Amino acid sequence: MELANVWFVLWGILWAVFFTTDGFDFGAGMLHTILGGRESERRAMLNAVGPVWDGNQVWLITAGGATFAAFPTTYALMFSYLYTPLLLLLFSLILRGVAIEFRNKNETKWWTGLWDYTLVISNLLLALLFGVAFGNIFAGLPMDADGYHGSLLGMLNAYGLLTGILFVLLFAMHGALFIAIKTDGELSQRAGRLADRIWFGGLGVAVAFLILTWLQTGLKENYIAYPLWSIIPAVAVLSLAAVKYFSVQKRYVQSFIASCTTIFTVVITAIVGLYPNLIPSSIDPAYSLSISRTASSPYTLAVMTSVAAIFVPIVIGYQVWVHRLFRTRLDSESTAERSVY
Repeated sequence: MELANVWFVLWGILWAVFFTTDGFDFGAGMLHTILGGRESERRAMLNAVGPVWDGNQVWLITAGGATFAAFPTTYALMFSYLYTPLLLLLFSLILRGVAIEFRNKNETKWWTGLWDYTLVISNLLLALLFGVAFGNIFAGLPMDADGYHGSLLGMLNAYGLLTGILFVLLFAMHGALFIAIKTDGELSQRAGRLADRIWFGGLGVAVAFLILTWLQTGLKENYIAYPLWSIIPAVAVLSLAAVKYFSVQKRYVQSFIASCTTIFTVVITAIVGLYPNLIPSSIDPAYSLSISRTASSPYTLAVMTSVAAIFVPIVIGYQVWVHRLFRTRLDSESTAERSVY
């Protein structure tokens, strides 16, 4: 396999890993004021995501860096065509980090309340905007030899918004399950029950998403040509069912693993459908940003492969170590006094 194809696969995996890992941070942030009825519970939720949220964002930087180095033309045009939504994503990422770090710098009620709702809104926007952006990429952007012909309002089409809502619900369910396994007592039970309720909404939206994806995008073409790849969306469907199966039995660790599998395979399903394009054109396929048109030189890709082979395992090892180090469940009452967030 050519290195350009290898990096397309890695590009897709990096995005899938980012959404799988940072997805539960988005979800926990969105549910911060819904699940956290008391101050002690909100602090416990922040303590649960505190040790890992910034590390999870490394995958976003890695995915962006891989796009920049392996497919520079795609990177340049994507940031040109989608400048406004990507800028909104950047602001939301900044606000999320500020909210987590600033919330407990002052004990007054108005101060913590301000950053609580900033945390909720910024995480909700992140999930929605990522979904809208990727939904439009799945459907194809209106671009040709004269450039991009779309607008921010044009991206708020039915399919883009549906993808955004799907991301919001999947991440909210993912975050609720994460809180269920990371906390104890009433907070954990409440999070598990909420994940159950969100699952039904996610199922309905997922069905609508599959139907519109088949009708309005070209993602199905690769699956028609190579039916064996249908194993991936089949795993996504089965893992979504497994989320509910384990959740009903209150086996939240297994349910969370199934949720990770669902998000990962949903993203990979779309990436397989995009191949060999990174961003298809909805006007004329000849103007799609494909692997062959936008890949870096073989030498650059070879150097990148060597660097990735060294540093990606280090990042994975670090994250495994962090999750093992902070694997203990948190009790909202006992952790409130020694909260670091």
